[in-house]
Amino acid sequence: MRTYRQLFAVREFRVLFLTQSLTMAAHSVASLALGTITYAATGSPVLSALSMFGGPLLRLVGSWFLGAVADTIRPRLALMMIAVSAMVADLLQAIPGLPWGWRFALLAIPWLAMAAAGGSMIALMSDILPRDAFVLGRSTMNVAVGAMQIVGYGLGGLLLMRFTTTELFLAAAAAGLVALVLVRLGLRDHPPRVRVAAVVERSRHVNRALLTSPVIRPILLNLWVPNGLIVGCEALFVPFSGNRAGYLFAASAAGMLMGDVVVGRFVPISVRDRLITPLRLLLGVPYLAFVLVPSLPYAAGLAFVAGAGFAASLPLQERLVERTEESARGQVFGVSSTGLLVGQAVGALLGGLVAQLLGPDQADVSRAMGIMAGASVLTTALLTPGLRRSRPLAPEPAPSPARAR
Repeated sequence: MRTYRQLFAVREFRVLFLTQSLTMAAHSVASLALGTITYAATGSPVLSALSMFGGPLLRLVGSWFLGAVADTIRPRLALMMIAVSAMVADLLQAIPGLPWGWRFALLAIPWLAMAAAGGSMIALMSDILPRDAFVLGRSTMNVAVGAMQIVGYGLGGLLLMRFTTTELFLAAAAAGLVALVLVRLGLRDHPPRVRVAAVVERSRHVNRALLTSPVIRPILLNLWVPNGLIVGCEALFVPFSGNRAGYLFAASAAGMLMGDVVVGRFVPISVRDRLITPLRLLLGVPYLAFVLVPSLPYAAGLAFVAGAGFAASLPLQERLVERTEESARGQVFGVSSTGLLVGQAVGALLGGLVAQLLGPDQADVSRAMGIMAGASVLTTALLTPGLRRSRPLAPEPAPSPARAR
């Protein structure tokens, strides 16, 4: 399966794609509304940013105890649970005059649901698609996420000019309802991957095994750390270029989408695995040039080129499929997604701290971006040797942590 026509001929994949698109658009609109309310109520940029991007930290805590749920309940039920939790949270957020403290508490509802079942979608996708189509399917999902984030935030910004935040939350809840109906009617009722009674014990056991495995840990670290450090560069677009930062965000997103399409659609299996390190280096090297304080067109070009390096996640996730057992795949992708989001949040925080220490001038911000890029390149070099242990053509696959009970 090498074409989009063949990919979208799979009915259940079409349902997953539409569900993912609706979910991301609704999340972006609701996130923008919540950030707007929080800033208006508190005047704090930190709390506003935390309301929009702090959810992964809740997911990190929840996934340590609940991650196994993704494998122990039926995938359709897991996806319905995520859709219902987001819809309920958005409906409650729509209550006018709700104190911002309660809004932070409601924020936990969908993120804890994703901590429990967030890996179900990608794990199910790996079941319904042929093995050689996983990367194409994953790259297509990445395109949906990136495009819908742009559309969601852009649409949310336009809607805020004419509608209240309450109406934005209601719109997000309506999109969640549509996603729920799509999942309920469009997916078969696949059985759970494993049946266990002690969900918390299994969650902790498998998580510990994944993070201590000499085979799996290097894959996860390569997914999380270089990526997160570069998000630290992107977090400085606003202080670097002010009200023109949108051009840099758009250029980076366009590069990411291009990289996913090219690697997922056109690069042969035998080649893309060898591109992991070059793509990870491509992610960081262009940002080293920011120390020269490039003009906006050059900066946008550099951001575009660097964005293509995010496509390294595709062959890395392909290794996760090859090196773990099906019985724990939902939890594996839950851990992968949670670590990715947390790494990005930490990277953004580190980027801000470095820039604050150096100074407020554009030249100081540029140096901070160069430092974060250098850290990403250095991390890639240090992590690359560990990837040799997870090569897909290894003569004897390493024992999978998924065997944990």
